[in-house]
Amino acid sequence: MPTSQPEAAGPSEDRATPDDLLHTRTGTEVSAEDVVLAAGRDLTPRNLEWARRKLEAEGPAALEKLLP
Repeated sequence: MPTSQPEAAGPSEDRATPDDLLHTRTGTEVSAEDVVLAAGRDLTPRNLEWARRKLEAEGPAALEKLLP
């Protein structure tokens, strides 16, 4: 007896996610803590200093570069 798969309720949509849904900025200032956590690091003085330098060099885009 062949096994059939149920059909989806609606048509399948293979579209890209709109660009405005991919950005992480919420209009608030990006902190060094945000950058450290986005990088998957622990909140240590060394990592916070790294994040401060990264924010100085790249601005708020530093956070965007770390997140997928």
